[in-house]
Amino acid sequence: MTRIGIVLFDGAEELDFVGPWEVFTMTAKEEGTNLEVFTVSREGTEVRCAKGLRVIPDHSFASAPRMNVLLVPGGEGRKREMHDERMLGWLRERSAEASWLTSVCTGAFLLQGAGLCAGRRVTTHWRAIEELRARGDVTVLEEVRYVRDGNVVTAAGVSAGIDMALWLVGQLWTPALARHVQRRMQYDPAPPYSAEV
Repeated sequence: MTRIGIVLFDGAEELDFVGPWEVFTMTAKEEGTNLEVFTVSREGTEVRCAKGLRVIPDHSFASAPRMNVLLVPGGEGRKREMHDERMLGWLRERSAEASWLTSVCTGAFLLQGAGLCAGRRVTTHWRAIEELRARGDVTVLEEVRYVRDGNVVTAAGVSAGIDMALWLVGQLWTPALARHVQRRMQYDPAPPYSAEV
């Protein structure tokens, strides 16, 4: 059984975790994957996300089962969580059992705050790159969708978490399965307007 745990907190950015959730739960429907995906919060009680979405997590920190993959989203709430020792301590504790530690967007600040990516290459949302660089113990890459350094995989802002999750499916199973899930999701981005900074 492969277990993927997604950490939630008040102020988490919705698509940071819902995008990967879609990838992973669609993968779980495929024969032979034997995959469980669940959400976790401090107390297991309702979380209000950055844009107002309310989510009831599957587990509390205390009740969460062992996991092979740990995913941390970003969002405005990370500014609080990256200094919260209960959150950081739990991440440190659970990282010891996980094969992969992942973050989306500014979730990288929680991994960094917990000391889980010291000396590694990471990425985050383009608006937070200099802030993360200033913390000093990571090499922050820009203009990339996701970065893998050892067993740590960090994705850039928001929608990049879908790319990272698909890549991870290819690592946990096969690239062919990841391509199949991508097609089932009809994930073939073609934005109608070019983004300008």
